[in-house]
This record gives sequence, structure tokens and C-alpha cells, in this order.
Amino acid sequence: MDRPELGLRQLHAFTVLAEELHFGRAAERLAIAQPPLSQQIRRLEEKVGHPLFTRGPGGAALTAVGHELLPAARQALDGIADGLAAARRIGSGEAGRLRIGFSASLALTVLPGLLRSYRDQYPGVELELREMTTAPQVAALREQVIDVGLLREPPEEPNLATATVLTEELVAVLPAAHPLAERRAVPVAGLAGDQFVLLPREAGPTVHDRVLRLCREAGFEPRLGQRAVEWQTLAALVGAGLGVSIAPAGIRRIRLDGVAYRRLDPTTRTTVAAAWRRDDPGTLVAHFLRLAGVRPQ
Repeated sequence: MDRPELGLRQLHAFTVLAEELHFGRAAERLAIAQPPLSQQIRRLEEKVGHPLFTRGPGGAALTAVGHELLPAARQALDGIADGLAAARRIGSGEAGRLRIGFSASLALTVLPGLLRSYRDQYPGVELELREMTTAPQVAALREQVIDVGLLREPPEEPNLATATVLTEELVAVLPAAHPLAERRAVPVAGLAGDQFVLLPREAGPTVHDRVLRLCREAGFEPRLGQRAVEWQTLAALVGAGLGVSIAPAGIRRIRLDGVAYRRLDPTTRTTVAAAWRRDDPGTLVAHFLRLAGVRPQ
């Protein structure tokens, strides 16, 4: 069955006339002259195949056909209005879905406050959070699985833009019974005789390599032992006496019996950055970056 294509302007004119039941008043509301209004109604009646109004000296009245069409016309116009409003909200960054990747240690530092600020300002945006280390975040950004990432020591990627959100000290993670746990600051060279518990390189190659470089600059090659994908697991393994580690200072919020956190000597810092696709910042991402103190170029 053929379906007539009803113009929105004609439906709008029809609903206004149905409310006013007077061509003059309806034309005034529509800000048009009466002849164009009559033409719109006539064209709509031609598409329907039946009169929608009876005309008389006192004005107009809806026919039975007009009464049947009126609810559908209003529903169609309301649907278009709702769709336009929703599209505008998404375009302005007030609605939609933002997919955020984040390194686990940032849940101990910058992430909670940033999410609260974003939620307060943009309550209509759905947040989808994915805990991921640096390398998987880079891949997820490249494959458009996430929209923005918060990661450590971002690698150079031609299609990704990055900007520093904060810098954070690296600290020594020691068993509480370790001789150096009595010091306020631990020299990296003092860890030469210990086995190291680290995140696997494939999870965060830049942080992993940074720790190895610190050790080599202190004059020794670290002995790698247990591996841990999560910071809490790393701290627990250290507390169990399976080695020492060097980790971002946010790990100090993981309070476990048998674990001591000490500053490094010399002080060394790690970079936390926001990363996003250069060709697709999007309004949602731009708002998130602004709250993180970053302005996309």
C-alpha cells in the first residue's frame, strides 16, 4: 500500500488551524498570509484524499477525517520536536555516552574527583568506564572502543593526541620488615639486591621500562620475579615478602599490613596524561578534557 508523504509544514498548518478553527487567526499564528495557509491545507487534503475542514462564514470546523488525523499529526510533530531536542543535547555535549579508559592507580587519585565534576555538570551523559593499562588503552582508542583515556607515560602515536593531566612521584614499595623501610627516603641503588615485583611490560611498557631505566641508572640490572596486573595485587605480593617494587605514589592509598611505602632518592616523577583521537575529539570528549584541565588543539 502506498503511504502518502505528509509534509511537516502542512501538518503544522493543519494542527494550528484545527486549534484556531479560523483561517485568519491560524495564519496570524503561523506568521503567513491566508492564501498560503489555504494552499497548505488544500495540498494536505489532496494527499489524504478527503476534506479535513468544512468552511463557513464563521470559520472552519474539522470533518470526521480531520478529527482522525489530528492526534497522529500532533504525535508526528511532537516526535520531530523531541528528536531535534535530543540531537541538540547530544551536539552540545549534554547527552550521549562517553567511554573512558583509565589506569587502575588513577582510581586512587585523580579519577573520582574528575568523574564527580563531570557528573555534576553533565548529568544527562552516560559514562562507561573501563579499567585498562596503558597499552590496551592505546589499542582501544585506535580501534574506537573508548573515546578518551587516562594513562601513564603515553607512547608516541601518530593518530592520538595527548596532554599531561598531572605528574606523580614514584615510590618504593617494600615489605615492612625490609631494612630500608626504616628510612624516610630510599636510594634506588639500595634495592639492587632485591627481587622486583612489576606489572608485565605488555600491560604498561612505558612505566615498566621507566622502572628498569631507574635501576640501570643506579648501576644495577633489576632481578624480575613475580608479575601483577593490578596495583593491589602488586602491593599484596610485596607484603608477602616476594620482592620490592617501584610504583606511582597513588598506591599508598592501598593500605595493607606488611607493606611500607617510601619516597625515592632522588625524587622521580611519572606523567599521567589524557589521550584521545586527533581526528575525533567530539563535544563529550572536549568537555571531559576541559574538566581535566586540558584544552584539545
